Amino acid sequence: MQISPIQWIYIAVALIAAGIQAAILVILKKRKLRADFPVFFRYTAFCVLMYAVEIIPSVVACKSYTYFYIFWSLTGVSMVLEFAVMYELLVNALKPYSALIDFSKMLFRWAAVFLILAAVLTAIATADSESSKIVAAVNLLQRSVRLMQCGLLLLFFGFERRLGLSWRTHSMSIALGLGVYAAIDLITSYVSVRIPSWGEAPSIFANVVYLAAASFWAASLARPEPARNNVLDSPSRLIFQRWNEALSSYSSRGEVALATNGVNSFLPGVEETVDRVLARKMVQ
Repeated sequence: MQISPIQWIYIAVALIAAGIQAAILVILKKRKLRADFPVFFRYTAFCVLMYAVEIIPSVVACKSYTYFYIFWSLTGVSMVLEFAVMYELLVNALKPYSALIDFSKMLFRWAAVFLILAAVLTAIATADSESSKIVAAVNLLQRSVRLMQCGLLLLFFGFERRLGLSWRTHSMSIALGLGVYAAIDLITSYVSVRIPSWGEAPSIFANVVYLAAASFWAASLARPEPARNNVLDSPSRLIFQRWNEALSSYSSRGEVALATNGVNSFLPGVEETVDRVLARKMVQ
């Protein structure tokens, strides 16, 4: 079959990215970082599979409907893994704060339920063929996860010093790469729809940005991680300490327990915790 120049570009980018992702797997295993980032390790291995699937239509002839279901199914799984990677990075950033980690875990579970429900409702509301329903649902899931990745990056930007983190740490480097790529992917998706005359250029640019992000991950993970400042030893009482202490004391008395008190107790519990944090801040 005849391969167009655009397809050759996609093949080259996919092969290079797959090679870099494979190198990341080797680095994670060699530097014994797999235990620290198990979800990111699985996500990286899955990306190698995704690149292999993406170049199949450019190399061999395949039935379009078979490839369609395989590609969009793998894309949906990829979004689930990226969602899990965000949680893993947040847990690594909040290591000194056990109560905040538990609180974040609860929020991520509710976010996951909301995203799945929104994707299902989008598919049901799409008045078209079955393939269009699948594309609409996966696209909504993808854009939602991209927005969350941008939000996670902004969170790290805003609280870098309060968390005692450095941009050279592995979790921050991974979050930086994901956040930058998510922003570019959202922009190029919008440009592709609004300016169709640009053809495949926005998509190629997004792939090149992801290639740069993967290279950045490989370089960051290959370097020793700098020592993290323990903010719990700081003489000043930081906002994360106040939140952690308030949540710890609050949950220890059993006042916040969604499993026993129901969903209705969640919002009043959050309001009381916020009041407690603000009260401690005013006293100090």
